[in-house]
Amino acid sequence: MTFLRFEDPWLLLMLLLIPVLILRERTIASAINYSSLASLKSVSQHRSKIKAIIPTVLTFVAIALFIIAFARPQEGRKRTEILSQGVDIVLAIDTSGSMQALDFKKNENQVTRLSVVKDVVAEFVKHREMDRIGMVVFGANAFTQCPLTLDQSILLSFLDKLKIGMAGDATAIGSAIGISVRRLKDLKSKSKIIILLTDGRNNSGTIPPLQAAEIAKTLGIKIYTIGVGKRGKAPFLVDSIFGKRLIYQDVDIDEEVLNKISEMTDAKYFRATDLKSLKDIYKQIDLLEKSEIKSLDHSEYKELFHYFLIPGLILFLTEIIFSNSFLRRL
Repeated sequence: MTFLRFEDPWLLLMLLLIPVLILRERTIASAINYSSLASLKSVSQHRSKIKAIIPTVLTFVAIALFIIAFARPQEGRKRTEILSQGVDIVLAIDTSGSMQALDFKKNENQVTRLSVVKDVVAEFVKHREMDRIGMVVFGANAFTQCPLTLDQSILLSFLDKLKIGMAGDATAIGSAIGISVRRLKDLKSKSKIIILLTDGRNNSGTIPPLQAAEIAKTLGIKIYTIGVGKRGKAPFLVDSIFGKRLIYQDVDIDEEVLNKISEMTDAKYFRATDLKSLKDIYKQIDLLEKSEIKSLDHSEYKELFHYFLIPGLILFLTEIIFSNSFLRRL
């Protein structure tokens, strides 16, 4: 960023004296003595006015330039260096078949759990500009949907592509933690966290959730867990011989295991039963895991006084030469 400043701006107040000096000069100039009437008649009135004004103009413009030069105008360049210690985050999101339950509402309309999760997670991502964030998707299997990146637009595009059943209909919580840990373990950062969201219990995969959590604990990785879904029975839209109809099934979230996973890794377990509570959970995590951002300002100044001083000297010398030659007063 480039800007203009004065090292001694108070000197610019002297510019206010120039109008006073001009008035004084006009008063003095109005009294001109001539040696004879003949010489007075021989001088053109219009021409004499011009001759009288030119030296005055040169003098006061020179004085104004000197004042500006003495105030030391400077061109400044400011550069801000951002020093941030970001948090490395893996979003582990359940896309199993049960995420199609219609127990959440958006704008008074029933929507699937995954639809609401995508909207809330997108808002969370937009608030974490200084963090590297990646995404792991899990169902019967688990895989990396997006490696850790600072490019929010890429991450959000991958988030938008999430579909129910894309990783199978079962729930492999242990595998999701394992792949998330693998993504984080070799990275050097202030903090490493996994935010695991699910609506079920581990019923697939080769690694038990608590064993995966133990590995995360050893590597200093926190795991925040979120159980999503209403308590009791949840509505599902299914196909039948009579077309699509709603059926109600019990919400089966293994809160005990999710709680243990978070406790083992010095994190927290949350339960989201509606849109508002899900938003509040991600806001809490956002506050709990803040990035450290420091900025250093570097300013450089280039002196500009000579751009005013030199023209001022030229005008001042010009006025002296003219006043003592062909613009000399009678």
